[in-house]
Amino acid sequence: MDYNKYMVSLNIIIKQDKKRPRKTVVEFDTDKFEKLAAVFGLFNPEFLKDLDESEKDYKEGRVKRLRSLKDLR
Repeated sequence: MDYNKYMVSLNIIIKQDKKRPRKTVVEFDTDKFEKLAAVFGLFNPEFLKDLDESEKDYKEGRVKRLRSLKDLR
């Protein structure tokens, strides 16, 4: 199998906000990101269904803000 035909390059620019040191800005090309997402299967029906459910939970206020990934333990 030729995996090179599925390869997508994605340039990512990461900048530290000097005014707010705990904030980071991440920039990338949306067209290339969509191609990369398609390669990883992020557009399959099951993923899109889960995404719709997540948006519904967010709109209904069933979310919890985390300060750190350690809070998930």
